[in-house]
Amino acid sequence: MLVRLMYASRALPAVDQEALVAILRKSKANNPAQGVTGVLCFSQGIFLQALEGGRAAVNALYNRIVADPRHTEVTLLSYEEIGERRFAGWSMGQVNMARLNPALLLKYSERAMLDPFAVSGQVSLALFQELMATASIVGPA
Repeated sequence: MLVRLMYASRALPAVDQEALVAILRKSKANNPAQGVTGVLCFSQGIFLQALEGGRAAVNALYNRIVADPRHTEVTLLSYEEIGERRFAGWSMGQVNMARLNPALLLKYSERAMLDPFAVSGQVSLALFQELMATASIVGPA
């Protein structure tokens, strides 16, 4: 059974671009063996991530993420059984914030900034889908 899980969290100040690259590298190395795919967005100290895969694998990964000391306020935005993946092309894709049109963020929130804590999980998923459609998600599969 496939599931999709989305969460948001706040990074500790020590999380910089180098730490983000390390997180992505580890995800891309480990996720394929577990059958997990997804997308990660990091902006202004906020993580927004969608994970897809088998229920046991996604649950185990989320439990490790919650315990990770590099962030706080880990908030589950949505968890659902799915018939097919939306992010099958990425072992872990990354949103290229430099290519992001602020109007796209404004379309889904009160201000032109990433704030998944202020919107529903469905809105965050819609944002990810538009990012995918506009080629704002980068990174090898």
